[in-house]
Amino acid sequence: MSPRASNTSAKKTYSYLGPEGTFTELALAQVAEAKGANHRSVAHVQEAIDDVISGRAFRAIIPVENSVEGGVSATADALAITENVRIYGEYLVPVTFDLVARPGTVLKDVRTVSTHPVAYAQTRAWLSANLSQHAHLPATSTAAAAAALLDNDFADAAVAAPTIVKHYGLKTLARNIGENKNAQTRFIQIGLAGPMPEPTGRDKTSVIVELPTDRPGALLEMLEQFAARGVNLSRIESRPIGDRLGRYRFNIDAQGHIADSAVSEALMGLHRFSPKVLFLGSYPRADKQKSVHEGNNSNVEFADAASWLKQLKAGK
Repeated sequence: MSPRASNTSAKKTYSYLGPEGTFTELALAQVAEAKGANHRSVAHVQEAIDDVISGRAFRAIIPVENSVEGGVSATADALAITENVRIYGEYLVPVTFDLVARPGTVLKDVRTVSTHPVAYAQTRAWLSANLSQHAHLPATSTAAAAAALLDNDFADAAVAAPTIVKHYGLKTLARNIGENKNAQTRFIQIGLAGPMPEPTGRDKTSVIVELPTDRPGALLEMLEQFAARGVNLSRIESRPIGDRLGRYRFNIDAQGHIADSAVSEALMGLHRFSPKVLFLGSYPRADKQKSVHEGNNSNVEFADAASWLKQLKAGK
């Protein structure tokens, strides 16, 4: 049986950035339809996307944005060069860090702390104040840093998610040591292109758009496709295309669903404007906020305008 065929069964596979105990696993726990499914831990974003493309996984959960560090460049760049993938949901995970260690370790014994560089940046102030002589040992993830404590003695402690002690035989030395107590990471659920979630009135649409030329007003013209139709943007982030200097693509999250006339007209405007528009999907917003298009841009008002134009064309 092929990998793609295996995921047509009732028990599908969901890939996520592992190992066990990462924040991505916490996001996966929010996916109701993934409960009871197979969970596959992968090492990086591209592997998760490849799982979906190849059929090894039905869906994958990957990080896309952090409220402190901004967009996840590995995710943005991988999605930009991948066809036939859609976003089916988003999930917000509070980012809280604990300092954990092997049983028997006390705080004054800690000289070397292992964790992912992003986690270290968000906990450095506490670590510097409480462990002034410590050294940082970078790790591929917070969970990997914690797991390694049981395999070797390269580090005395690790910075990881609070739930890590449920997966490994470690003890907590200090809780909630992150500098930003309101930090969140946003995760998305991706799968092969197919029927999108129905509009809820609380939706988001994601696209990646390349600027056609490096000229004055090009960025403004792109943004006007949304502004002229009252569509608010919740995120816009540039990434270099990579073929030469001065060429950029933009990762955009717009409020609303492709079924909304304002959003669909904005997308058509983008298609006329840009040599490449990659549609990533329309899906429910994790914050449950209503997506309202400002001005006279409701579906009813678009329908009235279309009816008026039709009558004009008919000579009425």
